[in-house]
Amino acid sequence: MCSNYVAVSHADRLLSFFGVERGRDGPSMVTFPTGLAPFMRLAEDGSGNRLVDDGIFGLLPHFAKELAYGKRTYNARSESVAKLASFRESWAKDRRCVIPAEHFFEPCWETGKAVRWQIQQHGDVPMGIAGIYSKWRSPEGEEMFSFSMLTVNADGHPVMQQFHRPGDEKRMVVILDPKDYDEWLSCPVKEAPKFFKQWEGTLLAFPKPLPGRSPKPREDAQPGLF
Repeated sequence: MCSNYVAVSHADRLLSFFGVERGRDGPSMVTFPTGLAPFMRLAEDGSGNRLVDDGIFGLLPHFAKELAYGKRTYNARSESVAKLASFRESWAKDRRCVIPAEHFFEPCWETGKAVRWQIQQHGDVPMGIAGIYSKWRSPEGEEMFSFSMLTVNADGHPVMQQFHRPGDEKRMVVILDPKDYDEWLSCPVKEAPKFFKQWEGTLLAFPKPLPGRSPKPREDAQPGLF
């Protein structure tokens, strides 16, 4: 399942590909659980307009006591999203969203050890990942949005079945067709599961290890000496 991805943060790309206006640009950075990133939702005034907000990657239900709770709720299984305490309120109240992603990363174990791979679409086209969101109030009284990506079984998928540890279930995020964004955001909750399916479009995947870290200097090292 997806635990890190590059969010679509530039205003021109959010407008061109998702039809939402953002008043500022953000850096194109890898987003990890509890990181802040844009997500798209419907306005609450009933207008049907799309909005873009920043939210925490890792859904925070009302009973969460700290931000770190999001480190275990960044993905929501489609099979249990309506039942699990962390997600069922957002699901029942139609708090569905689209998470704009340039690409995402998964571990490939084909060499016998985990190698980070990048997954993306052709032609530098971003993707919209189906999600749910919440509005959370911290113990200090601060209000913030948070969101989670929905996932489905990836058995048999030509690209996604190669990822994750041997013996673990193969999973993939739910990628939406752009023509379905409005329906996903607005349809009755009983109709939403029709979107829980593997992506049939072409995906590119290739190794993309994290940059290596520089070794820490020895405490007894002197400047200019090796």
